[in-house]
Amino acid sequence: MSNPSQPGRLARLGRFVSADHRYVFLGTSVVALIGLWFSMQPRSSMSFLAPVYALEVVMYYVLLAWVAVSVLALVTKLIHWRDYVDRSPFAKPGARKVERVASYVVVALTCVLFVDRAIMGFAVTVSASIAADSIPKDGLAAGIYMLYEGRSLFEAGIATTIELAVFGTVIAFFLALLLAALRFLKIDRPDNDLVRFFKVVGSWFARIYSTVVRGTPMMVQALIIYNAGFAVLLGTGMSSGDIRNVWSTFIAGLVTVSLNSTAYMMEVLRGGIESVDEGQTEAARSLGLSQWQTMLHVVFPQGIKYAIPGLSNELVINIKDSSVLSVIGVVELMYESRAMAGIYYRNLEVYLVAALFYLIMTAVATWLLNKLSTRLDAPRLQTTSDSTVAPATVEE
Repeated sequence: MSNPSQPGRLARLGRFVSADHRYVFLGTSVVALIGLWFSMQPRSSMSFLAPVYALEVVMYYVLLAWVAVSVLALVTKLIHWRDYVDRSPFAKPGARKVERVASYVVVALTCVLFVDRAIMGFAVTVSASIAADSIPKDGLAAGIYMLYEGRSLFEAGIATTIELAVFGTVIAFFLALLLAALRFLKIDRPDNDLVRFFKVVGSWFARIYSTVVRGTPMMVQALIIYNAGFAVLLGTGMSSGDIRNVWSTFIAGLVTVSLNSTAYMMEVLRGGIESVDEGQTEAARSLGLSQWQTMLHVVFPQGIKYAIPGLSNELVINIKDSSVLSVIGVVELMYESRAMAGIYYRNLEVYLVAALFYLIMTAVATWLLNKLSTRLDAPRLQTTSDSTVAPATVEE
C-alpha cells in the first residue's frame, strides 16, 4: 500500500528544485569550499577519479570559479544593500535561473568528490583494518579492527541491552498502571473500614515508592537489589553456585530496570490522568460506575493516550541507563565494551564505538515509537533526559 504523504513530499521537492533561493551564493559557496577541501585530500587505492585526473582538475576549477563568483555577488549585495534587486545583474530573472542550475552542479561535484575521497577512503580503511594481523595505530582503523574482532561480544551486549530495555519497560508499564490506580484511589461513603485502610495505605505506598526510587541513582538501586536478593537466598541455605543459577545478574538487572521505570512511568501516567476532564469522572460516577470501573473504562484509556510520549520516552531512557548495570556484572553493551578495552588497551576507540551503538539503538527506538504514536493518533515523542512530562492539554 502506497504512502499517502509520498506525492506531497515529491511535490515539495519539485518546488524546492525549481524555486529561486535567496541565499544561493552564501550556501553553495560553503559547499564549494568543502568540495575544494576534498579535492586536495590524498586519493585512496579505490579512487575512481584517479584515472581521469584531467576531469578532476576541471571540477576543481569549476568549484573555484563558483567561489569567486559567490564572493563577487556577496560584495555586490553589500554595496547595493537597499536596491540589490534593481541594480545587481545577479538578481535578474535570467541570471537567477542560471545561478540555480549552476548551484546544483556545484552540489553534484562536491558529492562526487565526497564519495571519491571520504566514502572510498573509508572503504579502504575498513578492508585494511579487517585484514590486519594486529591492532592498527590509527584511531579509526583501531576502532574498526576492534569492532570486527569483537563482533560477537558486541552482538551479545547489544542483544542483552535491548532485552533489558524492552522487557523492563513492558513490566514497568503494568506495574505503573497498578500504582497509578492506587495513588488516585479516594475514599467513598459506602467503603467499610478495611477498604478505607487499604485505600489510604495503597495511596501512600505509591507516593513513597515514587519519591524513594526517583530520588536514588539507578546504579545504587542495582547494587542494593542484587546484593539483597543474594543475601536472602543465602539465608535459605543455598550455596553460592545455586544462588547464581537462580538469581543471575541479568535477572537482578531486569528487576532493577523494571522497578526504576515503574516510578517514572507512574508519574507520567499521573500527568496523563490529571489531563482528563474531571467532568467525565463525575459523569461516569453519576451513571452508577464504581471508582475502579470509572478508572478502568473512562479515565485510563484517555490518560494513557496523553501519556504515550512520556511512556515511550522511558524505553529510550532504559536503553541508555542499562549501561550502569555493568557494576553488578550484567553482560550488556557497556560491560562488553569494558572487556574489549581491557583486551586492547584502547579505551577511547572502544567507547566511541559503544556510543555509536547506543545512538543507533535510541534513534531506531525513537523512530519506531513515533510511528506507533502516529498510528494511535498521539503526540510525537521527543527524547529528553528525564522521563517526567508535563500534563497534556485536553481538547475541548
